[in-house]
Amino acid sequence: MKTWFHIPENSDFSIYNIPFGIFSTPSQSKKVGVAIGDYVLDISKAYDLGIFKSIDFPKSALEADYLNDFISLGKEITTKVRTIIQQELCNENSVLKTKKEAFIHQSEVEMHLPVLIGDYTDFYSSIEHATNVGKMFRDPENALLPNWKHIPVGYHGRSSSIIVSGKNIHRPKGQVLKPNTSQPVFEPSSRVDFELEMGYIIGKKTELGESVTTENAEDYIFGKVLFNDWSARDIQKWEYVPLGPFLAKNFASSISPWVVTLEALEPFRVGGPTQEPNVLPYLAYDGLKNFDIKLEVSIAPKNGDETVICKSNFKYMYWNMAQQIAHHTSNGCNLRVGDMMASGTISGKSEDSYGSMLELAWAGSKPLKLKNGEERKFIEDYDTVIMRGYCEKGGIRVGFGEVRSQLLPSK
Repeated sequence: MKTWFHIPENSDFSIYNIPFGIFSTPSQSKKVGVAIGDYVLDISKAYDLGIFKSIDFPKSALEADYLNDFISLGKEITTKVRTIIQQELCNENSVLKTKKEAFIHQSEVEMHLPVLIGDYTDFYSSIEHATNVGKMFRDPENALLPNWKHIPVGYHGRSSSIIVSGKNIHRPKGQVLKPNTSQPVFEPSSRVDFELEMGYIIGKKTELGESVTTENAEDYIFGKVLFNDWSARDIQKWEYVPLGPFLAKNFASSISPWVVTLEALEPFRVGGPTQEPNVLPYLAYDGLKNFDIKLEVSIAPKNGDETVICKSNFKYMYWNMAQQIAHHTSNGCNLRVGDMMASGTISGKSEDSYGSMLELAWAGSKPLKLKNGEERKFIEDYDTVIMRGYCEKGGIRVGFGEVRSQLLPSK
């Protein structure tokens, strides 16, 4: 596709992308927009210009605080909206070309949480990550628990503490069991960590008692975001037996503001890892269900330059999104529009592809060195963690922008 709109080279927000988000300006309340190059297209203004006259949907879905109403229109409508925007941006005679007021520079907008998240489930789907954690804290010879290769392990997280990129967080406090002691203490966590993940947003509801097959599961995914599952490893180690993550995880999770649709990711499908032993029939699938999404993580200390500490890829995931949804709904658990699922930490085989400080610094035994000479075992106060992701193939680039948050001292 060739567009008349200027898009910088290597922009995440190419004509092939058209991601959706919620923005506001000092003079305009929240509404739906799409990112194109360095700008945001105000879709409600495009609606007023009549470019969507061939499809019937209410303008109110574009003037909401969240994408939920727009997503609820269904993919038949939302996909057409995206396609029409692409066509107009490639049409030299488009009314958008003369109505530049429909475009606002991204530096002039504030981005908001894209969806009102009803429920949030976090999975544990990277075999490399699960193996590394098992080696550190369990038996190195039997790192994976017996169920791991049979079910996409997950837990129900806290949706209220999911925040958009740019919002900062405070170091959490909690119970910690110090080495060589038998009684816990209550104190700020000294092992705050990031977890490199990707989230996806449910775009279609199911009824209670209904199950979704792997064949149909992607019909229920509207799009994807970058996801930083902040963790407090010392709190987690004390609390996770017998019921799993709780306060070590629910203090904050950060997501990128632009939702990249599954349709934009179609060119980047790849096969996933071989699953052995064979999964149960309800988890079996056909076709390419993994996606080649290049990911990286940087740490920027206070007043310092950022250092890239991790380069990974979403294609490494052992359990794919279709299998996660099939398992999630296999017991009849219902899905709702706006629900969010997260992949779990995305680690590869090489040490520089590990998706958490826990692995990169190997529980603090191998500190990482930043550009300014400082070392990091975990995240320090005033460090900013930045995650980025993009796909690229055959001259087509589709990116997610970034998710960044600074860790502030405990309140």
